[in-house]
Formats: sequence, C-alpha cells, structure tokens
Amino acid sequence: NEGNEYFKEKDYGRAVAAYSEGLRKKCEDPELDTVLLTNRAAAHFHLGNYRSALNDAIQAKKLKPTHLKAIMRGALCHMELRNFSEAIAWCEEGLQIDPREKKLVEMRVKADKLKGKELEGTLLETQTDFSTPWQGRAVMGIDLLCERNIKLVLEPSNEEEEVSDSLAEISLDGFHSDNATGAKVHLDPDGNLNWPVLFLYPEHEQTDFTVAFHENSRFIDHLMVMFAELPPWDLERKYLPSNLELYFEDEEREELYEVNPEHTLLQVLQHERYFVKAGTPTVLVFVKHSPFSKKYFSDKKVHRL
Repeated sequence: NEGNEYFKEKDYGRAVAAYSEGLRKKCEDPELDTVLLTNRAAAHFHLGNYRSALNDAIQAKKLKPTHLKAIMRGALCHMELRNFSEAIAWCEEGLQIDPREKKLVEMRVKADKLKGKELEGTLLETQTDFSTPWQGRAVMGIDLLCERNIKLVLEPSNEEEEVSDSLAEISLDGFHSDNATGAKVHLDPDGNLNWPVLFLYPEHEQTDFTVAFHENSRFIDHLMVMFAELPPWDLERKYLPSNLELYFEDEEREELYEVNPEHTLLQVLQHERYFVKAGTPTVLVFVKHSPFSKKYFSDKKVHRL
C-alpha cells in the first residue's frame, strides 16, 4: 500500500524501495509476490531502469504465468530495449490469455513494424535536411556540450567518412543517432540534460540501462534504486550499493578511472579524460576487492580516487 501511494505521487524511487521491502518479508503468498514484482517493475520502468523492470516481470510471470500485467510490462521493456523479437513473443503469449487485449495487439503490430525497419537498416535514421526547422539544432546541441565542457566522440557513418558530415547527426533529441540502445539524450523544461546511461557488470557479463539519468543526479542515488533488490544473477549477494566500485575507461590510453559514487553524472562527464561515445555514457561496476576485479585490473593502469 505504501508503494502504491508513492507510485501515485510519481515518487518512483521510494515506490521501488517500498515494494522491495514487501518482497523481503517473504510472505510465501505467490499472488501477493506477483503483484509486488509487477508493481515494482512498473516503478523501475518509469525510472528508465528497463532491465531491472524486465527482471521483475520475468520473476512475476514465473510465479503466475497468466498474470497479464506482468506480461504487458515485460513486452514494454523489450520494446524499450529494442528486443523486438522478444517483445513479439511476449505479446503473443499475452494474446493467448486475452486475444482482445487492445494494448497487446497494438504493441504486437508496432514491434513487428519496428523489427522490419531495423532489418532494413533505417530505424535509427535521422533527418539531415538543413532546409527544415531542424537546421540550427545540431549547433545548439554542440553549444550545450561546450558550455558543460563535455567531450563527445563523433563517429562518421559508413557512407560519410568526413567528421564534418557526421555533425549533422547531432541534435537536441540525440547527440548521436547510433547509440547502443536507441534512447537519446534530451533537454528538460528546466534546461538540464537527461542522458541514457549504460552500466556494465563485467564479472557476470550483464548490463543495466537507465534511459534518463539527470545530469545533476548522483550515481549513488541510482545504485540505491537499481539494487533495492539484488538481481537474480547475483547469487552470492555481493551487489550492495555500499559494496560497489564504479569506473570509466579511457579507450585511447587503455586506462581506467575510478568514479566517486557521490558525484553527479555531470561531474563525471566533465572529467578531462571522459569521452562520451555513441551518445551513451558508460560505467563499469565491480564489487570492491573481489578476486575478479583484482584480476581484471592486474594488466591495466587504474587511476584510483
């Protein structure tokens, strides 16, 4: 009930924490646990934590395979993660339960269409006709980055090898059209940037994705939400926010820099050796002093805090 109240207030971070607390009670009522997981999936979804939301939807569906809300939430997550084949499969699974569910029918059609466009290689095409109202947006996008001292790696497309040509791909709706997830950085009404951020967990070959990381949000705040409940792949229960270290990689020098979790995204992006590649900031997450991290760092130059 507490989680539902927070959800209504759009305080999704506290909603996640409340639903997680409910799950920790281990009430052994599969019906209630299914609702808690599905609701937490919805809260994660609104925070842009699509992989965490998908994990919850999967667990809810395992507890109750006919729970339509969990299936719909899982299908939505796959859509946001651009897993269109999986989205189609989840939609079909839901339509077997209720063939008249309008949202699933519409999502199934959309997923099919997007999958087809992706195969044609046109899904992420951006408009580069400079005779349109988009004319000045590339310049505005560059200005926003320059103001913040953020360095962007521009990668020319296959057809256009000139860096100057690739500048046409920059806009306020996505500083680079070909980022890893299809999500784009955007400017909010207050003039702040919200970035898609990719979290990599090398030890388990897992990833997490936050679609809208506010530039003035701290990493620790996101970790607290993302790991309010331990992920299913963390069998040793090591991935606690206080037990994690964050790093970014300087690919040019092949060096790693430790990130202070108390720092905001903007502070990290302003580091002299941080270069945003493909429009998506990326951080590596390790368990402190773990045998894996020690081995991983053994042949690399690491700049510690």
